[in-house]
Amino acid sequence: MDHEYENNKLQKRLRANVGKAISDYNMIEDGDTIMVCLSGGKDSYGMLDILLGLQKSAPISFKIVAINLDQGQPGFPKHILPEYLSSLGVEYKIIEEDTYSTVKRVIEEGKTTCGLCSRLRRGILYRVAKEIGATKIALGHHRDDILETLFLNMFYGGKLKGMPAKLISDDGNNIVIRPLAYCAEKDLIKYAELKKFPIIPCNLCGSQPNLQRQVIKEMLDEWSKKHPGRIQTMFRAMQNIVPSHLMDTRQFDFANIKSTGVANPEGDIAFDRESFAEPAVINLV
Repeated sequence: MDHEYENNKLQKRLRANVGKAISDYNMIEDGDTIMVCLSGGKDSYGMLDILLGLQKSAPISFKIVAINLDQGQPGFPKHILPEYLSSLGVEYKIIEEDTYSTVKRVIEEGKTTCGLCSRLRRGILYRVAKEIGATKIALGHHRDDILETLFLNMFYGGKLKGMPAKLISDDGNNIVIRPLAYCAEKDLIKYAELKKFPIIPCNLCGSQPNLQRQVIKEMLDEWSKKHPGRIQTMFRAMQNIVPSHLMDTRQFDFANIKSTGVANPEGDIAFDRESFAEPAVINLV
């Protein structure tokens, strides 16, 4: 009974988190065609499953087309996704493009392949989105991916830049959404086990040892164990930015600051220390 109760809580939490993210960022609108990018991993399976559920109860009408890019990986089980998607009755398209050979030919042995693989994949998916008339492209990145990207950019790129829940693609033609933006990876792992998704492992990117992202992931996992609630607090910080208290002159006009004589609650207290409450352990719902 407890097991069933926990499973129900998990499903409601994920559905609520996805629904809130969609609402907060106006991800899906009436009449949209959503191209759901399906890799065969736990996150994209979970995203498709939750979006299909929301589609049935949403007050608006939108279409879902599942897309998988078969990148020509040796041993890739080509039958799994068509069989799974056919069983759901969802419209789908399998795109066959041998990016695997290109990546292996261009990237030296032992080097990480993510950068080139991602660029090739992105170009193909943008083309397919245009071909099928998709108005939005849905990717399966979750809350932990977003935080990892923030720290990757800070530690290795010198930028305070994360992974937005909604954006315009670099070609200017596509709107990309991340419906799982408020979902914790641990919840998606449990959901995949509950739903028994036919997971297809990727041997191109995330499985590579010593990947910078893996180092960041281990750091955040350690913080989460030692300091419960810290991950949620950091994620909230990404939604509560004060440009006047950072250092980027492109985001705030420091050069032309003038004293006004009018009290400003957002003004700097300068000589006083900031005080912080102990972080509460919360669910992002």
